[in-house]
Amino acid sequence: MVNLEISLAGVALKNPIIPASGTFGYGREYAEAYDLDVLGSFSWKGTTAAPRLGNPQPRIAETPCGMLNAVGLQNPGMDAVIETEVPHIAEIFHGPVIANVGGFSLAEYAENCRKLDAVEQVAILEVNISCPNVHAGGKNFGCDPKSAAEVTRAVKAVTNKPVFMKLTPNVTDITEIARACEEAGADGLCLINTLLGMRIDLRTRRPLLANRTGGLSGPAVFPVALRMVWDVYEAVKIPIIGCGGVSSAEDAAEMMLAGAAAVEVGAANLKDPYACKTIIERLPAVCAQLGVDTISELTGGAHHG
Repeated sequence: MVNLEISLAGVALKNPIIPASGTFGYGREYAEAYDLDVLGSFSWKGTTAAPRLGNPQPRIAETPCGMLNAVGLQNPGMDAVIETEVPHIAEIFHGPVIANVGGFSLAEYAENCRKLDAVEQVAILEVNISCPNVHAGGKNFGCDPKSAAEVTRAVKAVTNKPVFMKLTPNVTDITEIARACEEAGADGLCLINTLLGMRIDLRTRRPLLANRTGGLSGPAVFPVALRMVWDVYEAVKIPIIGCGGVSSAEDAAEMMLAGAAAVEVGAANLKDPYACKTIIERLPAVCAQLGVDTISELTGGAHHG
């Protein structure tokens, strides 16, 4: 019998599979399809202080082996999520929840995380530093080591919950950002977020997305995500949630061998609502093929021969 249980910065999960933020909402729709308690956890939709309508339409475009999205952090706002969504989550999922937190200033990140510190079912804060820093001309917090460290310190000062910083791949050296977050006190890292891309409509000769650019996700980004997880595992000592293009149990095992302690599944949920459930069901057989009795043995295994 393969043991799928893992510990993520001290938080016990029954398995390492986590639906990624932005692809699972707050769990409502997926709970109609299957019992969410099979999941290790899930990362809820990126939530900001104030409600956001998101970007104008069209904001989704298909690509070979993936998709582009420019949704723009549409969400009902932190207070509404705590008041309305959290009680419903408690009814449909009985494990530890990961709260994905957005922000446009240090003060907003800190205030959001301070509020979530009192929410019992939220076990981990996943801080999305791909948001534009309004005080730095719109440059993303996650593109600069100093800014990434500032957000990390601001959040750690207001919560006792483990803080995982979600890193953007749209940088020259992701390990530099990772080390800055670790040195500032991050308990873990999540990588990668989407890669910046675009498509052009040949009929109109205009970008397909109203926002012009969007985030590329899906199987096309898996090799990039895998390489970045590998590099960051070599650079830091804190746990990593690997994310980007995972669509099978084999992909999840590969991500763990590269260094991930847990794995988030994103775009695959939009193609197949049962993707995470199927991956979890397949994991014991994959572990058996790899000769491991405890799935956590896979983490970083490719670095040690």
